[in-house]
Amino acid sequence: MKNIKFTNLERQKTIASLQGEEFDLVVIGGGITGGGIALDAASRGLKVALLEKGDFASGTSSKSTKLIHGGLRYLKQFDFWLVKEVGSERAIVHKLAPHLVLPEKMLLPLIENGSYGKWLTSIGLKVYDILAQVTGDDKRKMLEKKEALKLEPLLPKKILNGAGYYAEYRTDDARLTIENIKTSLLFGAKALNYAKVNDFLYENDKVAGVKAVDMISGSEFTINSKYVISAAGPWVDELRSLNNSKKGKQLHLTKGVHLVFPYEKLPVKQSVYFDIPDGRMMFAIPRGKITYVGTTDTNYNDSKDEVRTDIADAIYLISAVNNMFPDINLELEDIVSSWAGLRPLIHEEGKSASELSRKDEIFVSATGLISIAGGKLTGYRKMAERVVDRIAKKMDEEYNIELKECYTEKIYLCGNDDFKKFKHVKKYIAQVFDKIKDDGFTQHDAWFLVTNYGKQTEVILDTYTKLVEEDKYIRLAKAELTFGIDYEMVQNPMDFFIRRTGRLYFDIDSIRTLIEPILKEFQNKFGVSDKIVQGWRTTLEEELKEHSDFSLTRN
Repeated sequence: MKNIKFTNLERQKTIASLQGEEFDLVVIGGGITGGGIALDAASRGLKVALLEKGDFASGTSSKSTKLIHGGLRYLKQFDFWLVKEVGSERAIVHKLAPHLVLPEKMLLPLIENGSYGKWLTSIGLKVYDILAQVTGDDKRKMLEKKEALKLEPLLPKKILNGAGYYAEYRTDDARLTIENIKTSLLFGAKALNYAKVNDFLYENDKVAGVKAVDMISGSEFTINSKYVISAAGPWVDELRSLNNSKKGKQLHLTKGVHLVFPYEKLPVKQSVYFDIPDGRMMFAIPRGKITYVGTTDTNYNDSKDEVRTDIADAIYLISAVNNMFPDINLELEDIVSSWAGLRPLIHEEGKSASELSRKDEIFVSATGLISIAGGKLTGYRKMAERVVDRIAKKMDEEYNIELKECYTEKIYLCGNDDFKKFKHVKKYIAQVFDKIKDDGFTQHDAWFLVTNYGKQTEVILDTYTKLVEEDKYIRLAKAELTFGIDYEMVQNPMDFFIRRTGRLYFDIDSIRTLIEPILKEFQNKFGVSDKIVQGWRTTLEEELKEHSDFSLTRN
């Protein structure tokens, strides 16, 4: 699959091209929903522009539990429709990007007086398999206590009655988002990060485009468009207010927090979905050098641009883990990283944060602004299909133009050239390891490259072989950065370290080694002043502290 130049080194040219054309559709929001909409709409033949006020995936779409999962807990709420849809979607999204959406077995311990009894779990998982059309080895198994302990020796022997064992998928949400956006470019879409929509254009009282500001230069520009979809996640209601259409149903924001520990501090052999004393459920997920746990679900009314993990969140999660795994004794100083994000749910009177539906909803204003909110990471493709179907209907009625049906279930994402199954990904990881092992790289390094970039690893390794200076890890990071700047719209070091590579969450120590050489490389590529570089350095140091320092003296 060809990589299309997608770079902020040509930012002014990109903005000029956005201003100079009329689009069929402007999508506001460069998270997974906006990225999915851009791909769906462009692949059906629409002329699409996507704008994101920060970096792509910098809101909710880099802060999820990073699972493409079927939402087992929605069975308890008898939300069979949601279970069926997201259950079926797991397999589709895995097929589209098997290097990014990886099979992950999940263990559900059955404990005395827990949320899930043996009989109900067996029936529930069976229904789950049927609704999600699960086949073969992925079908659920019910395990006796002895079998469960063999799979996960850290479980509490005294109160364990057995376990359910079923299939899910794990991903990197920010990478999944960027690959959807990059794939939309192959169908002619245009996309720009750090471009904030601050008003709408109107014609005959109908929305006919957007006014935006370039957050890098401060200059303003407009884009003309037949239709506008707001997929701005937690910011959907702000845009509805700009459009004077914030009526009826509104968003209800809840905060979800995850903590990251070194793997040796929480050495679970595989993913576990477990009870906590207040009746909620939690995940513990091993990933390379670390294990992460989550999540919380609390009402949120503070700044949407600065969502923080506070000490209370951290203590709550640590207590829950220590309660389930009696041999583990995690403390605040064991946290190496964390993340906190917002769920843009639809408010329902009288319901607690955990009871609110995860279904998506579409709002259409009197002036024609279409907004979509709610939903889950797993269901992004179907959300996109539903909202683009609305546009298709309008195009037919208002312009007599008939669009294709949605076919995104057949469009492989960038990075997946010819992976038919996960075994092909594993084979490719082995090939990459063969290429890099003589330089002293490990199998984990090969796994990291392929599960981030898929076949695009070739481009990165090609650059790597041309670099001569320094330590091999610095050289490889510089090769990744070159790829990110040329093909993934990386604008600053935070984009690179947090959203394109996940290092802030999954390998935070590497940032401390790479920070200076990467800053120097940015200065070379973008030709920016020492003052800007110092600003980036300060921001990165603050991010490192914010995500990892949970000492009680922290402000």
